[in-house]
Amino acid sequence: MADQEEDFSSLSLTDRFVHKNWKVRKEAYEAAAKEFDNAQTESDPVVKQFVQDPGLWKGAVTDSNAAAHQEALNALCSFLQIAGKAGCTRTRSTAIAPLAEKGLIASKPSAKQKAQEAILLYIEMDIADPVIDELLPLLSHKLPKIIAAVLNTFTAIYHAFGVKTVEPKPVLKTLPKVYGHADKNVRAEAQNLTVELYRWLREGMKPLFWNELKPVQQQDIEKAFEKVKNEPPPKPERLLKSQQAAAAAAAAAPQKDAEEVGEAEGDEDVGEVDLEPEYMAVDVLPKIPKDLLERLGSSKWKDRKEALDELHSAVNVPAIEDGHFHEIMQALAKCMKDANVGVVVTAANCIELLAKGLKKSFARYRSTVMPAMIERLKEKKLSVTDAIAAAMDAVCASTTISDNLEEILAAMANKNPQIKIESTKFLVRALKSTREAPSVPETKSIAETCTKLLTDSQDTQRNAAAEVLGILWKIMGDRIMNTHLDGLDDIRKAKIKEYMESAEVKSKYKPKAAAPPAPKATPAGLGKKSTVKKPTGSATPAAKKSTPARAAPVSKEPTSPPPQPKSLARPGGLPKPGAGGTAPRSLKPPTAGGRKLATPASAASPKRPSQASPVEEDSVPPPKPLSRGLTGRTLAKPSASNIESTQPAQPAQPQPSSAPTPLPSAERLELDELRAEATRLRGTNESLRSDNLKLSSQVNELQDQNAQLIEDHTRDVLSIKAKETQLVRARSDAETAEQSVGTLQREVERLKRELGRMGRASSPRASDISAMDIFPSAGDPGSAGAGAGAAAAPAGNTLGDPRSRATVMSPVFRGEGKENTFPGNVTGASPGASFKNRTLSPTADESLGLRRPDSRGSPKKAVAAPPPPPPPPPSSATRRPLSQNSGGSSGQQQPNGTGLNADGEMGSSGSTNGFKTSGGESSSDGTGAPGGGQGVHSWQRAAEVTQNLKARIEMMKKRQAAQGGGGGGR
Repeated sequence: MADQEEDFSSLSLTDRFVHKNWKVRKEAYEAAAKEFDNAQTESDPVVKQFVQDPGLWKGAVTDSNAAAHQEALNALCSFLQIAGKAGCTRTRSTAIAPLAEKGLIASKPSAKQKAQEAILLYIEMDIADPVIDELLPLLSHKLPKIIAAVLNTFTAIYHAFGVKTVEPKPVLKTLPKVYGHADKNVRAEAQNLTVELYRWLREGMKPLFWNELKPVQQQDIEKAFEKVKNEPPPKPERLLKSQQAAAAAAAAAPQKDAEEVGEAEGDEDVGEVDLEPEYMAVDVLPKIPKDLLERLGSSKWKDRKEALDELHSAVNVPAIEDGHFHEIMQALAKCMKDANVGVVVTAANCIELLAKGLKKSFARYRSTVMPAMIERLKEKKLSVTDAIAAAMDAVCASTTISDNLEEILAAMANKNPQIKIESTKFLVRALKSTREAPSVPETKSIAETCTKLLTDSQDTQRNAAAEVLGILWKIMGDRIMNTHLDGLDDIRKAKIKEYMESAEVKSKYKPKAAAPPAPKATPAGLGKKSTVKKPTGSATPAAKKSTPARAAPVSKEPTSPPPQPKSLARPGGLPKPGAGGTAPRSLKPPTAGGRKLATPASAASPKRPSQASPVEEDSVPPPKPLSRGLTGRTLAKPSASNIESTQPAQPAQPQPSSAPTPLPSAERLELDELRAEATRLRGTNESLRSDNLKLSSQVNELQDQNAQLIEDHTRDVLSIKAKETQLVRARSDAETAEQSVGTLQREVERLKRELGRMGRASSPRASDISAMDIFPSAGDPGSAGAGAGAAAAPAGNTLGDPRSRATVMSPVFRGEGKENTFPGNVTGASPGASFKNRTLSPTADESLGLRRPDSRGSPKKAVAAPPPPPPPPPSSATRRPLSQNSGGSSGQQQPNGTGLNADGEMGSSGSTNGFKTSGGESSSDGTGAPGGGQGVHSWQRAAEVTQNLKARIEMMKKRQAAQGGGGGGR
């Protein structure tokens, strides 16, 4: 074993890769992984060796031993990370298919993960298309687990890189095939892949495969789509190597402002993925009926409908070859005005098919059909407006939004509300689907039109206009749209912002890059090199600070000698004014302690001689050393006397020097301090700018909060006012109810008083009761007995006599305190001669148990004789109660019907009635008559009647007292 181990270590790495012993191969894979991890570049000898021999990886990724296979996958991942694009392109064709067949279905999950990571690295290091081409044939493999593993890998690829990096069309076309596979795991992985693609592509991917699926599969996929429909748009998790380099370069470049960076990021999100299927164009003109135009001009709508149906069948192809369709388009535009809605709908469908089939070639027919379709939008039937809307969308897709914008804006200003609403909705759909953002002037026109529609009377129109502004905001960005939204109130702006956040667009406005600035014109003095060397001395540092633009021109003097070569003004210098229009070319001499310092002749700038009086050079004091550098120089303009005193009589010729004099240490320190100060000021400026932005954002937030508080306060105030109004109404209702209650109480009191008054009126008066003489005294004439006649009473007091009333009162009362004064039948009166009141109490004689005598007055005979003829009814003046004649044998019926005797007195045969006769006399009972034996008995009965009357009176008093009416006599 020791010899074998020595032999293994002596083998090269490539030999151990293909060794028959799996342990040797495993150790070789581990050693290779370490070598790749330690390599610095792809030009390392170890890396080059495996790049030049890609067959080594084919055997490694298909190793039969599980442990060695996993280490081989680790080594491949390390190799791809260091080998770069060269390693991927050389090994891709030989390693990917074996890697998928062996690694993706490995028994260990870690091996599966490493195999999938290797495939992702092949895409990341180069591009995705070759890898997809290598994996697609494996979808037809005979083993279902390999197909399921490849579908899972496709899902991971699109999840990591997105559909912009990896073309989705080839995979989408294979979905119907895998959905028809018998294995359920394959179908499940196909559904997961479909859902992942739906996250990126949404509804745009359906035309490529949806119609080839079964309805049951479509329903299951739709349910899976519902779970991810509300998720935000996904972003790639990994970038290609080239994309990573571009991102790093962009990060190293100077930063743009925040808005431009945000717009750039938005542009990355809005990726254009071409999902349009590729079809071969078909020539449809031969299929169109020759007599189409004639049939469309028929007066019968059925003929026109049949002709359009045939045209629809002819042009119903995915792609149409370009041809001459002008006459057909004109006829279809004319059909838009047809009275039959079926003809209009079919014509709109034909326009839609032609626009989709001709694509960009349809642009020349747009102006023919678009105005007619917009005009027909006034139709209120939903089927018509839907067909026309679909046709308009197809026309807009075959052209651009700029081509249709003029007609759309004109329709949005139409007087017909239906046309306005439908045109606004069409603009919404056009902005969502366009891939070319409108220009800034077009944006302004759209914003102005929609801003006017925000105040429309119809809520649908206002919402559509707000949606247009929101989508336009999403496309154009904040910088352009803020100018159009500033004048709107917060409520409308918030609604527009909601539409902006929820909008899904396919384009983003990209401002044109600014042209590079033109090179500045070089001054004439800078175009040539100066032949005069820079003077040395203290003026050299100051001269370097002057700029050519600020150097003043030198006036020419006719008396001066030929000019000497001029030296250039140095950056940072200031022009020095001179006397007589001459601009001096030197700075003002420095001063120290308020005293002017003289400038040495060697440091003076060359100057033309002037006409002033010459000054001897010996009179110029020697220069003094500079003590304060640049800070010691005054910034005040020099006066003429100072200039004349410092100017020499003869122009001092500058002595050439071989090299410029370096800056003094003091000035260098001062320059460093100024630079540091400038840097500090720039930092302070940046911090202030950032603080200003923060404060501005806080101000905006506070303004929004203030607007919200104002709105809440207004709502609370309105609520309080509404409550106060309700309270006032409730108080008014309460007062009205109190008044009604008071009125009802007063009415109740009045009714009670009226009821008491009626009760008192119906009861007998106390005076009447006390006046009743039930038991008359001995002196009363009515008490005479034994045949004595009673004294005659006054003729007018017959009914008012209480004693007469007492004699007719019945001992049994059937009424409520009322008296029935008159009997029901009187002796000598016929039955027809009764009084009006038929409900009377029995007579006094009947009450006393006496039988009614006959007409002759005989008490012994009970048989009544036939009544005499009735007398005439008495008048109201003479109607009086009559008494019965219970008399003796001699008593006869008198002609007047009163039963009186000849003396004018009633018989003393025991009569108990005290009724007054018409003669004004009353008769009382006598005891001397033959019937006097009944007198005592009649008086007993009278006493009983009296007692009954008293008891009745007491009962009535108690009842009145109980009713509250009062029982006292008046």
